Amino acid sequence: MTSGFRAVRGGVGIRLDADEAAVLHSMASLVLELVGPAEDGGGGEGGADSLEAMVGISGSAERPEDPVLARLLPDAYTEEGDTGAAADFRRYTEGDLRRHKRENAEAMAAALASLPPGGGELVLDVGDAHAWLKALNDVRLALGTRLEVSEEGGETRVRVEGASDQAAAHIYDWLGGVQETLVQALMGARRG
Repeated sequence: MTSGFRAVRGGVGIRLDADEAAVLHSMASLVLELVGPAEDGGGGEGGADSLEAMVGISGSAERPEDPVLARLLPDAYTEEGDTGAAADFRRYTEGDLRRHKRENAEAMAAALASLPPGGGELVLDVGDAHAWLKALNDVRLALGTRLEVSEEGGETRVRVEGASDQAAAHIYDWLGGVQETLVQALMGARRG
């Protein structure tokens, strides 16, 4: 990373080269692909489907089969025998959770799209910086799940099998550094 985030007047800033911006943009696109497109809010004509859409109830109560999506959209109740409560909770919250994750990734992608082709200085207000923080967390959760990242005895373990896993592990580590500097810059922006 050429530099990390730093506090600037009204928010945070970072200088990104073209490659860093491209990686971050592709990671935001990954989250958008995972959480899916925005629901159209459609449904029947005044029936239960349109009421469900209006109040944000998802038609899905099933835990995603994809382990990455299951990590991004976790069950609220993990105790044995609470499958009904978990399904109900998912029905009432998954739509909003997906929407928030999509909005955060879209904010990240939009900011990156504003950079010139060779990269440059990016300044985020505090609201956009928080959206970035959440989007970076989602990206790291997705990559960490694919790489089977685990903590054992205070040590982080990553499963690396081949060149693509090595590249993903490098991006995972790099994003951790970006995320850390963003947290520090936000704390500095609060003080300033």
